[in-house]
Amino acid sequence: MYGNRTFLHVLEDLKKLFPGEIDYFQSNVEGELINALHDSKHDGIILNAGGYSHTSVAIRDAISGIQIPVVEVHISNLAQREEFRHNSFITAVCAGSIMGFGMDSYRLALQWFEWNQRGKIGYR
Repeated sequence: MYGNRTFLHVLEDLKKLFPGEIDYFQSNVEGELINALHDSKHDGIILNAGGYSHTSVAIRDAISGIQIPVVEVHISNLAQREEFRHNSFITAVCAGSIMGFGMDSYRLALQWFEWNQRGKIGYR
């Protein structure tokens, strides 16, 4: 489902395609993800909340409480997975959602931020 490359390989490619500051943070701890959202000084956040997408009101509230646009990313198409994965608590408070394009979903999210900064599209 997720391909044979690690995310760190994908991250290296993304940094080449999108020069500038791209940071990476990963945690399996809900509170650490919330703290990272609140502490971010970036112009945008790409968030793959994994299973927390379907369970975490706290992450939804954290996204709602910041001014930074967040793009929700999922490697797989949630609509093609188990029914309990069809609903995401965070989708409604994100600038957009990209899913189902494998690891390329991250590139598409970065591309959206690039277009948005150039004033070609808006959010919210």
